[in-house]
Amino acid sequence: MAAVKVYGPPMSTAVSRVLACLFEKEVAFQLLPVDMSKGQHRSPDFLKLQPFGQVPAFQDESISLFESRAICRYILDKYPEKGNKFLLGKGDLLGRASIDQWLEAEAQSFNPPSSVLVFQLAFAPRMKLKQDENAIQKNEEKLGKVLDVYERRLGETRFLAGDEFSFADLSHLPNCHCIVNATDRGGLLTERENVGRWWKEISSRPSWMKVVDMQNAPKA
Repeated sequence: MAAVKVYGPPMSTAVSRVLACLFEKEVAFQLLPVDMSKGQHRSPDFLKLQPFGQVPAFQDESISLFESRAICRYILDKYPEKGNKFLLGKGDLLGRASIDQWLEAEAQSFNPPSSVLVFQLAFAPRMKLKQDENAIQKNEEKLGKVLDVYERRLGETRFLAGDEFSFADLSHLPNCHCIVNATDRGGLLTERENVGRWWKEISSRPSWMKVVDMQNAPKA
């Protein structure tokens, strides 16, 4: 049995970020699904791993983590020689700083509006919740402005932090995937020339395609 355990549903954007990182690094893992519709994320056993009752939770030997970006950084630091060795750059400080800069952009600028759109447009209907049209409009505008910056950047470089795929690109995959494939706002990405080219390339990576396969697999 794999020492690395990931708890949570593969449809979760946070869980899928971790899965993509594990596949890139070729680290064996065991996925232990958590059915949030049945309240399993609030069970005493799960709350020992994730005290806030959210997903994902992650265990490796005696280590427990529960924020997806922190989990990914742990994986990248613990397994530097496995799989893709360059997700945090090739060892030069400038390259690492560029990756960190775009990771910060993802977490602080891209993630907030894109997460609202993912919830309002993709998950609220499934949960039979009323959509907030005002929130959708405001966050679509915010995301558009962020993607205008990305469009200019990706006109200069192949990927966000340079000419190599990195953790900065990987971290965008979950929300981008949901927006393109589970909402009617996919044009925010695909209709921008450089962003669309970038999205097509990063979303076709074998690691991400394995995550999508897991999301689409029928429930046991």
